[in-house]
Amino acid sequence: MFGEMIGLWAAVVWESLGAPAPFTLAELGPGRGTLIADALRAGRAKTGFVKAARLHLVETSPPLRAHQMKALGVFDPLFHDHVAELPTGPLIVIANEFFDALPVRQIIPMEAGWSERCVDYQPDCIGGFNFTIGSPVPPEDFNPTFTWDVASGDTNPGPIHELSPTGQTIIGELAGRCANAPGAVLIIDYGHVKSGVGETLQAVRGHEFINPLSDPGTADLTAHVDFEALTRSALDAGINVFGPISQSQFLISLGITARAKRLMAKATAKQAGDIEAALKRLLAPSEMGNLFKVMALASPGAKAPPGFAV
Repeated sequence: MFGEMIGLWAAVVWESLGAPAPFTLAELGPGRGTLIADALRAGRAKTGFVKAARLHLVETSPPLRAHQMKALGVFDPLFHDHVAELPTGPLIVIANEFFDALPVRQIIPMEAGWSERCVDYQPDCIGGFNFTIGSPVPPEDFNPTFTWDVASGDTNPGPIHELSPTGQTIIGELAGRCANAPGAVLIIDYGHVKSGVGETLQAVRGHEFINPLSDPGTADLTAHVDFEALTRSALDAGINVFGPISQSQFLISLGITARAKRLMAKATAKQAGDIEAALKRLLAPSEMGNLFKVMALASPGAKAPPGFAV
């Protein structure tokens, strides 16, 4: 259901861009290719959409590229290591749980000013590494939109603030494309609407949280997305930004509950239970519904895309 909603969203946006043919349909970090495969299947409902699409996948992992080719080979996908390699011209980009996997810098307020939290080699520590405080961060590298008075804190150092320079660079690249050609970008990820302080870096292995510094390279490292920072980068490029809104609001607006009811009407009792459980996972505030946010970028002058219209 999730992939179908994304595919229908992309097809309607393509039509609103003037139905360019051909156009670039890109996914950033496509995993095993399941989402974009579902999206393309649903996109066939809009005449000409799939035929006009030229599939481009930004993926650096050779094993994942193999999975993606197996799922999407019929569409002749082209692979890229970097967003900057995507072709110019009309494009629609899908980034689902992509920005949370990009590296972050952690900045900590100290008496001497904001300093960077670094990783140091310590053989006696877990995994052989530990966190340490590095040099002060120059103002040109970090100029926060909020303030933190070290003297007012209960502890020193103060709380961590996370930056994602890579994420902001990628947003700037995508925004530049949308400023120069008809385009739209859909970003779905977990994170916070406003910039602030607090560590969100986490490591998961085998569905369990572990120390991020233990056994490097064996766990999934993520950090919450700062949507306000991404918004600033997009607005600096002169394009339209819609959202962020909650994932539940976005998917309900697209009609996912009606789609679930139609599927359940034709399903067995077990299948209906699975559909209901999947819908709850996507929409419930206690699961993905509120934690995950959705934001769209669009070319200057573009109308609000589906899911964002007031």
